[in-house]
Amino acid sequence: MTTAATPPSTPPSARGQFRTVAELLHDLGDVPPERILFTPPPGTATEADLLRKVEAEDTMCELIDGTLVEKPVGLYESQIAAVLIHWLLAFVIPRRLGLVSAGDGPLRLRVGLVRLPDVAFFSAARLPPADVRNNPIPSLAPDLAIEVLSKGNTRREIQRKIGEYFTAGGRLVWIIDPKKRTAAVHTSPDHSEPIGIDGTLDGKDVLPGFAVSLAELFKTVDQMLGLS
Repeated sequence: MTTAATPPSTPPSARGQFRTVAELLHDLGDVPPERILFTPPPGTATEADLLRKVEAEDTMCELIDGTLVEKPVGLYESQIAAVLIHWLLAFVIPRRLGLVSAGDGPLRLRVGLVRLPDVAFFSAARLPPADVRNNPIPSLAPDLAIEVLSKGNTRREIQRKIGEYFTAGGRLVWIIDPKKRTAAVHTSPDHSEPIGIDGTLDGKDVLPGFAVSLAELFKTVDQMLGLS
């Protein structure tokens, strides 16, 4: 049985003590400086600030050790996520397997760290302790986290996210690259399986029987957008 993520204590790197802006950017995953929000100043932001940005100001951002970092978005990437959510729901709901969330659902992976995976699945066993109905940012690690790469994402940023999902208790991570039309299936922070354009994403023991053809995924999205 899986359980909700229990936030561990804040690590030393989360204390926000950096000598230069370059050190801060590197710690965040070498993200472009234009994605760093300065209201409130880096190192001082809270979960309340994040909710205000997401809900009141419609700014998609994540909270990383007191710093708000904008989440890059694009219509094409959002359509990929939408199709994946549709297919996931069609598989999960009839079997009563759990919950599927979209990219505006914040998750507390530990104290001071709130991520918004583009798509996430949570097994039913994780949900009762998390109190999703009454807590806008539950302490909850996705069994399956899916990130659809956008232009502003960096390799180090994604590597950091993968590690965070597994450290929090995640079991499977899919990284989808729309530009190359490829993907990677991560079963641990250090083990991944590359998936080519003609390959299939597998739910493995997290979602046995659930599979996504990359070719069918991109064909479906292209048809929706009138690109084929």
